[in-house]
Amino acid sequence: MKYLSTRGNAPLLSFSDVALSGTARDGGLYVPESFPQFSRVDLKAMARLSYPALAFEILKPYVAGSIPDADLKTLLDDTYGAFHHPAVAPLQQIDTNIFLLELFHGETLAFKDYALQFLGRLFDYLLAKSRRHITVIGATSGDTGSAAIAACAGKSTMDIFVLHPQGRTSAVQRRQMTTVTAANVHNIAVEGSFDDCQDIVKALFADAKLVDELHLTAVNSINWARILAQVVYYFYAALRLGAPERAVSFVIPTGNFGNIYAGYVARQMGLPIQRLVAATNRNDILARFFESGAMEIRPVEPSLSPSMDIQISSNFERLLFEVYKRDGARTGSVLKSFRTDGSFAIGKAELTELQQLFRSVRVDDAATLSSIRDTYQHSGVLVDPHTAVGLAAARQLEGDTPIMSFACAHPAKFPDSVRDATGVTPPVPARLQAALDGTERFVVLENSVSKVRNHIRSQLQQAAA
Repeated sequence: MKYLSTRGNAPLLSFSDVALSGTARDGGLYVPESFPQFSRVDLKAMARLSYPALAFEILKPYVAGSIPDADLKTLLDDTYGAFHHPAVAPLQQIDTNIFLLELFHGETLAFKDYALQFLGRLFDYLLAKSRRHITVIGATSGDTGSAAIAACAGKSTMDIFVLHPQGRTSAVQRRQMTTVTAANVHNIAVEGSFDDCQDIVKALFADAKLVDELHLTAVNSINWARILAQVVYYFYAALRLGAPERAVSFVIPTGNFGNIYAGYVARQMGLPIQRLVAATNRNDILARFFESGAMEIRPVEPSLSPSMDIQISSNFERLLFEVYKRDGARTGSVLKSFRTDGSFAIGKAELTELQQLFRSVRVDDAATLSSIRDTYQHSGVLVDPHTAVGLAAARQLEGDTPIMSFACAHPAKFPDSVRDATGVTPPVPARLQAALDGTERFVVLENSVSKVRNHIRSQLQQAAA
């Protein structure tokens, strides 16, 4: 399997090279040359596989030529054997046709663990074989950072730098990052929004000389390996709800578009997904796009669901590449204009085609609290604000098709919102309590590429001394 850039001006790479590079030299994102196909017979055969065994079947064609089957199986068994529920991603029925897919049973109690625990082991495996050391860089609006740190902490093959927006994550999310004491972990609070953090990371990767000098690797969902790992739970959920005999719709609380794009990949592979619904908060750039075909940047507004406080969804580039029939030059031109002008629009025919699969629903803070309260009153289940956004959207769409809504994080990560809505303080798992009790360690930097670049260089030089 080879991978190409969405901008069309970078060499084809193998899976291992794509995983370790993260982004393409032309500024694009990597996608596979083609999507492997699973027939109805294949899907039926997968229906009762355990989560690690299913992951092996899904990932195997994508890593062909890079990782031997036996090694891939070991990586996946080690990854998901460490999760804190025997089903790894259990289902829970909330209403007649609404189900929750619980994606908070990993180390940091958020869905990001399902990809990043694999990615950390994958990095270590590939680097040990090549005797290399990398510098992992990521931006986070909340959960990505802690999951990436948990996956990479203490590994001698890498240093990890995570940028988060100062004052714009929950206290629990921040402390899960900043109380990790491993010497190879470096936390940076940027005076700005998540989009500012993401722009700094993109600027660092756009500097080819710096990439080579520091051996930079992306840990955000712009890294294809993360998208790939997230594809697995779409198959897992759909197969347990009757696929391929019946279609399933998914509601995904959406910020950077990586999680929902993984659903698009699953459908391209043959999974019978009827609809993918992007549930957004007041930062509704995706809802506006799927309604009108126009994408227009507006200021980021803080909300009760901070991981979704995003206006520039990086992974949307991968979908746009498909909308433009894999025309890399056109994709690159439109996105360059978007960053200059703050807006772009697709054609009516292209929008109509997207609307056959995609829909988006916006949910404000008041509706988020109502969703938390209603879910608890009707089912006795406590949910975090991001999950609540998804459930609020699902309730607007409920019909005959089973709707799978993603439970993105454990409610204990957002105790204030849960308590405000229900009067109940969610119990704190032991592995989270350690973060709440630990001493924080991070630096605050200006929203400046040069300041962040200089800090990273300085930290690496000190580590090497």
